[in-house]
Amino acid sequence: MTTAVHPQDALFDATGWQPASLPVCDHYAGTEARIHKSLALQSEMGPVFDVTLDCEDGAPIGGEAEHAHFVADMVLSSANLYGRVGARIHPVSHASFVNDIHTVVGRAGAKLAYLMLPKAQGLADVQRACVAIDKQLRDSNIERSLPVHVLIETHGALREVTLIAAHPRVESLSFGLMDFVSAHHGAIPASAMTAQGQFHHPLVRRAKLEISASCHAHHKTPSHCVVTEFADAQLTALAARQAATEYGFTRMWSIHPDQIQTIINAFAPSANDIQQAFEILSAAQAAHWAPIRHRAHGQDTLHDRASYRYHWQLMVRAHRTGQCLPTAANAQFFTPSTAQ
Repeated sequence: MTTAVHPQDALFDATGWQPASLPVCDHYAGTEARIHKSLALQSEMGPVFDVTLDCEDGAPIGGEAEHAHFVADMVLSSANLYGRVGARIHPVSHASFVNDIHTVVGRAGAKLAYLMLPKAQGLADVQRACVAIDKQLRDSNIERSLPVHVLIETHGALREVTLIAAHPRVESLSFGLMDFVSAHHGAIPASAMTAQGQFHHPLVRRAKLEISASCHAHHKTPSHCVVTEFADAQLTALAARQAATEYGFTRMWSIHPDQIQTIINAFAPSANDIQQAFEILSAAQAAHWAPIRHRAHGQDTLHDRASYRYHWQLMVRAHRTGQCLPTAANAQFFTPSTAQ
C-alpha cells in the first residue's frame, strides 16, 4: 500500500521557498497596562495573532531604558505563552537604538519572535541593524537567527524596497502609512490616512503595491498598515478585505483589541473555499498528486500541482486563522503525525 504523501512534501521541493507562516494579525501594545491586556488576550484566543511590544512609541521620553527592560521582562514572562511576542525597537539613527538591542535582544533574544525595525532609510539601515542584532546575540551566547521585520515608511526605504525584501534576515515588511504620508510634507492630504482614503490616493496605493509585490517576489510576508478609526469595526473589516483581496497583503496591524478578531476574520478563507480546497487536495493526494478532474456547483474543472499549491496555501491560512476545518482535514493534514 502506497503511503499518502503530505502536500508540503509533494508540492514544494527543497528549494521551494515559501513565506513564513505568520499569524495574519500583528497587534501593537506600548504602555504597561495595554501590554498586560494584550498578552492576556493572546493567552485566551491562542496564537492566532502576534503581539508586538513597542519600545519606540510606547516608551515615555526619558524612560526609554526602563521601558526596554520591561519589554524584555514581558517577553521572558509566563504571559508569553505561545512564543509569538515580538518587539519594535527604535530606529538605527535614534540614541536608544543601541540600548534597545543590548537590553531586549541581550536579555530576551532567545524568546523573541521577531524584531521590528522602524524608519529605515534604506537597505544600509537594515544591514546595520542586522549586524548589531547578530553581534548582541553572539555576545549573549544566543545561538539563533532572529527574524527582522521592517517598516517601510520613508522615501528611501520605498525606493529600495525590493533590496530590503531580498535581505535573508528579513521575514516581513510592513507599511507605515502615517509616517509615509507625513514624509510628503502636505503634498498628500490627511484624507489619505483614513480607512478608505488610503486606498484611493495614487501615491499611497503605489507604495502598498510595491511593498506587496516585493514581498511576494522574495517569499516574505507583506503586512498592511493600521486603521485608526478603531471603534468602527465595519471600516476595519472593509480595509482588511481590500488589503487581502486587492493588494495581496497576508498580514495586518491592529492598534486596538477590538480590531484583532475583525482582521482575523477578514483574512480567513470562506467556509466554501475551505471545503473546495479540501476536496481538491484529498482527490489529488489519492491520485498521488497527478492531475485530477473536480466537479462542484455545476462546474467541471481540471487541477494540477500549480492549483494544488494555491489550495494548500488556502488550507494553511484557514488553519492559521483558527477556522473550522472538516474533521477529515485535521486528521489528514494537520495532526502532529501529518503536519509539517
